[in-house]
Amino acid sequence: MTSLIAATRFSVLDRSRTREGRSDAEALRDTVRFAQELEGLGYHRFWVSEHHGVPGVAGSAPTVLAAAVAGATRTIRVGTGGVMLPNHRPLVVAEQFGVLESLFPGRIDMGLGRSVGFTDGVRKALGRGKDDADDFEGQLDELLGWFRGTSPTGVHARPAEGLTVPPFVLAMGEGAAIAARAGLPMVIGDLRGRDRMRRGIDHYRTHFRPSPWAPEPYVVISGTIAVAATPEDARRLLIPEAWSMAHSRTHGTFPPLPPAERVESLRMTDKERGFYESGLTGHIAGTEDQVAHELETVLKETGAQELLVTTSTYDREGLLDSYRRLASITSG
Repeated sequence: MTSLIAATRFSVLDRSRTREGRSDAEALRDTVRFAQELEGLGYHRFWVSEHHGVPGVAGSAPTVLAAAVAGATRTIRVGTGGVMLPNHRPLVVAEQFGVLESLFPGRIDMGLGRSVGFTDGVRKALGRGKDDADDFEGQLDELLGWFRGTSPTGVHARPAEGLTVPPFVLAMGEGAAIAARAGLPMVIGDLRGRDRMRRGIDHYRTHFRPSPWAPEPYVVISGTIAVAATPEDARRLLIPEAWSMAHSRTHGTFPPLPPAERVESLRMTDKERGFYESGLTGHIAGTEDQVAHELETVLKETGAQELLVTTSTYDREGLLDSYRRLASITSG
């Protein structure tokens, strides 16, 4: 293990992806069990996500799921990657994280994003529009104010006020600039767009303003990493997610993850094939030695303090084996 890898924290974002033939309930239980397994492997954080109305994702209520994960684990940090702030009132978000921090002190992270629903129907159901993301910076400031007790309304967010729940900004679009102005840690990805990612990191570090939440820039890069005994086995782990992404771009729906062998037997249109092949590229995948070399390169390029791994696949045992192998790289 190199000194760069040794100095880097490795964490996990699990999206509670559904698998063909399995229910949403099973996907959620898999997430809780996965967190327990990864805690045993020494990962630093375990985050869950927020998606609404997506057939392939069961995780729609991240603070509720985070509570279940935190209750089933003992040491690993637990949080959200993230709560989509435009979908919620900042006071309610503060209260939810205040409850989590009160129940599991010193273990809760508050990852915050600025996306709204993926479709017009979902946005309508949420009572939101595309423009609601434009006020993310104001919503973020209000949210942090509830923890600081600086709201001008005379209302106090209980039990959040006075608590310290580390906030992170998911740096999509203008997120890097917002994180810099707010003086907050930033999560940026994915590994497939490295030039764009480096530009975002450079802007963040150049314009960072120290705050009570973070005295200096803190960069978390996110992306897919697959480790297996052979490069071919690692690539197979990427196949289900690559196909689901290709299907969503050509059919408008994001389906549950299929087995790799079924995807390999499909007759794809040229358009589907193009999206599918693109979805297999740009990730870090291979044997332990190959992945360690690629990680060293990425960490040198970005200077990131932490890497958030976002890998999903149909084969749950293969996925866990990949994370075991990655843990062996990062722990020496």
